[in-house]
Amino acid sequence: MASTYAKHTCIILFAKTAFLFVIIASMQGCKGNKLTYNSNCDEGIAFKKVRFNELVTHIKAYDQQYIEVSGTYMESKEQSALYNDSLFTDHSNKHALWINFSQDCPLYLKGTRTGLFEPTNGEFVLVNNKKIKIRGKVDLHNTGHLGQYCAAIDRISLVEFK
Repeated sequence: MASTYAKHTCIILFAKTAFLFVIIASMQGCKGNKLTYNSNCDEGIAFKKVRFNELVTHIKAYDQQYIEVSGTYMESKEQSALYNDSLFTDHSNKHALWINFSQDCPLYLKGTRTGLFEPTNGEFVLVNNKKIKIRGKVDLHNTGHLGQYCAAIDRISLVEFK
């Protein structure tokens, strides 16, 4: 009887291990599934990678510069802004960047002609409250809706959802 119990225990242990492996593998597969939207708006421009805190703290130094920055994108009626995704920072609008999407720089899903604001397979890409990497040009004189933001990012040429 002990050998039957040992066989069942091994089978149960193997099944649990296999199930755990499948869960971990599926989670890893989701991590690599990034959506990248590009525009050929500013081809040939070198974008300076900058940390969000650095950009907001020294915003005057980045005026009219082409930058790449990451943060959390928030949208709603009269809101299109990028916020620092750190838990240890000020998340007010004065420490956020207005994101100025424009028809002049249409963004398409990499390898397709599907636009960022067009439905894919009948569904729109949910962009609110998502961590993104974005490339564009800093405009210190555009402070967004009702002048609430520290600056704007215009001429968006890349949006990558993490």
